[in-house]
Amino acid sequence: MAYRASVELRDLPSVDELARDHPDPLAVTAAREVLARAREEIRGGFDPGDLAARLEQALAAARAPSLRRVLNATGVIVHTNLGRAPLAAAALERVQDAARGYSNLEYDLTDGARGSRQDHVSAILRRLTGAEAAIVVNNNAGALLLALAALAEGREVVVSRGELIEIGDGFRIPDVLARSGARLVEVGTTNRTRAADYERAAGEGTALLLRVHQSNFRLVGFTERPALAELAAVARRLGVPLLDDLGSGALVDLPDEPTAQQALAEGADLVAFSGDKLLGGPQAGIVVGRAELVESLRRHPLHRALRADKLALAALEGTLLLYLEPERALREVPVLRMLHEDAAAVRARAERLAGAVGGGVEETVARVGGGALPLAELPSYACAVEESLAQPLRGHEPPLIGIVRDGRLLLDCRTLSEEEAEEAAAAVRACR
Repeated sequence: MAYRASVELRDLPSVDELARDHPDPLAVTAAREVLARAREEIRGGFDPGDLAARLEQALAAARAPSLRRVLNATGVIVHTNLGRAPLAAAALERVQDAARGYSNLEYDLTDGARGSRQDHVSAILRRLTGAEAAIVVNNNAGALLLALAALAEGREVVVSRGELIEIGDGFRIPDVLARSGARLVEVGTTNRTRAADYERAAGEGTALLLRVHQSNFRLVGFTERPALAELAAVARRLGVPLLDDLGSGALVDLPDEPTAQQALAEGADLVAFSGDKLLGGPQAGIVVGRAELVESLRRHPLHRALRADKLALAALEGTLLLYLEPERALREVPVLRMLHEDAAAVRARAERLAGAVGGGVEETVARVGGGALPLAELPSYACAVEESLAQPLRGHEPPLIGIVRDGRLLLDCRTLSEEEAEEAAAAVRACR
């Protein structure tokens, strides 16, 4: 409730007076903001309080980084709002090495001439997927846009109605098709599409067939979708490429999630997938497949606008190198480690956290996230604390993000490492 302020407008100092003794070059700007808020509060009947203290707070906020590390205790492994996949230590080392000085990003050390940034990851992608060629851009939406623009601009792309979906932040597959300059030809119905539907819809203007991963959308019941091998056979008869957009994509076998290797083996000419989801690397869009098609993407003008930077390429290379030893990838790529960790180990971590903060242990279900494996439920355990801690924990350093449920704050320990669980315990104790 407002009350009569003990400070009048005439009592406020000038900007120069408030900032005079402060050495920070941002002090004058911060003082203007503090005094503007103070005037509003006085007019509203509130006392603005200690203006010098508010100036210090404003300066601290101005210099604090906005993009910060957080502790993910939500139980969602590939959490889009929290930055998706955390990087493996080996990937972080590659980023630091590439960022601390100059690099051979586009320089051929053997010939002493200009090179290609794609060379740093294309060879290992070919080895891991069996593809003839590979190209990397800034994200999978960019990969899809580039592929459609390079191969189908001004021509037709045949796709199932059941795959024309919208995913996070209003991203719609039909919009990408439109921006690429390709013309959309929808086949089948929302719930049932057959290989013959693609064949009947194709004509002289058809440039390619497109299959799109359904992300976190699933139809159940009376449904039908052609197998990739069936669609590949149709594409061969028509003499056009088949582009398989895997969405998340994976390089190791996971239940109900296609791998790039499988898609190529079943006949896809190009396969597109993300780097920062199940792969467990940085944000990137990866396209693997036939060499002449990948070369068309590389030569298209959009490639330069969509290309990945040196830090993303360094992180991706560091991640991919782990996959040369699948068992090592399962241990060291955080996403894979969290996916495969035994529930008993998660429970033991939740019990240790609960013991450290006086909380309870609750059985719960973790999710993969990022549009991958939407029906998968991972058995998990959380430390339950007071719901009132949710806000102060978000303001802690580092912030701790959990899930509020049934009047309690759940700190899911599947997405907290052992070291992070100790940080979470310290945060809870500090915020009580």
